[in-house]
Amino acid sequence: MNALRFRPAHDADLTAVVGLRDDAARWMLARGVTGQWQPGELGGDHFRRIMETGEVWLAEAAGRIVGAWELWWADEDAWGPQSSAAGYVHRLMVDHRSVPPGTGRQLLREAERRVAGTGRPLVRLDCLAGNASLEAYYLDAGYRVVGRKEGKPQPGGARKAFTLLEKPVRNGRE
Repeated sequence: MNALRFRPAHDADLTAVVGLRDDAARWMLARGVTGQWQPGELGGDHFRRIMETGEVWLAEAAGRIVGAWELWWADEDAWGPQSSAAGYVHRLMVDHRSVPPGTGRQLLREAERRVAGTGRPLVRLDCLAGNASLEAYYLDAGYRVVGRKEGKPQPGGARKAFTLLEKPVRNGRE
C-alpha cells in the first residue's frame, strides 16, 4: 500500500465518496452491524451540503480514493449549542477491500490534526448506541464517553440513540 495522501473533496469526487460510503455500509451489514448505515442512504447532495458548511476529506493511495470523513464545525443535533471548542468527525470510512488494518486510525489522526490546527482543543464524534465494537474502536483511539444522545435525527427521518465521545487535541498531537 502506498502512503496515504489527504485532501479536501471537490464536486468531481462526489460519486466516488457516495460509492465508498455505500461499500462501507455493505461491509457493515455483511458483518451483522445493522441499524448503522444502509447502502443508498446518502447521495452526492448530502456530501455537497457538508462541503458548504464543513469539510469532506479524502484519503488517496496510488491515485485512488481509499477513505474519507466529514469534519463539521458544529453538531447541534447531537451536542446542542456549543462554543467553537471542537471539531466533529462524522462518517469515517475506508475501502476495506484495498487498505491494510490501521488505515481508519490514520484517517482519524489526520482529522484530529486538522481540528487541532484550527486551535480547537477537542475532537468529538458519536456512534450508534449499542455498537460495542465501534465504541471500543474509539476508546482504543483515546476517546472517552461523555454522554448519550437520545433521538438524534438521521438520514431518512429515523431517530436513534448515540454515544457521545470526545478527545482533547493539541497542536495536532494527542
